[in-house]
Amino acid sequence: MRSYTVPLAFAADFLCVLVFVVLGKVDHETGTALGAVAGTAWPFLGGLVLGWVVTLAWRMPVRIWPSGVFVWAVTVAGGMVLRLLSGEGAPTSFVVVTASFLAVTMLGWRTIARVVSRRGHTGARSGQTGTS
Repeated sequence: MRSYTVPLAFAADFLCVLVFVVLGKVDHETGTALGAVAGTAWPFLGGLVLGWVVTLAWRMPVRIWPSGVFVWAVTVAGGMVLRLLSGEGAPTSFVVVTASFLAVTMLGWRTIARVVSRRGHTGARSGQTGTS
């Protein structure tokens, strides 16, 4: 595994959470100032870190199963628990939207990375250089 794979994978997951929060803030017109975004994002970023730690995701950061699925699940569950503990609500519709958006993005970037990686390996084995 390349030395930059793990930090890029974590950054991609981090970005998924931030995009979710910013889009939600814009959609609900609740402000996208740094403090507003951080106040909403921190529970899910905490859940993300927890997900990476408990799943040892750095060992296989691009794998959809089990790394991606469990990081996603812990991010959502941990984020909701932290959100509730901080006094914020978590109505069912919010949980569904959160889980859905983060599943599509967190598992989606992994799917794209796997496809691109496989294409690169196939091209290298068949003698293709990728240049025209």
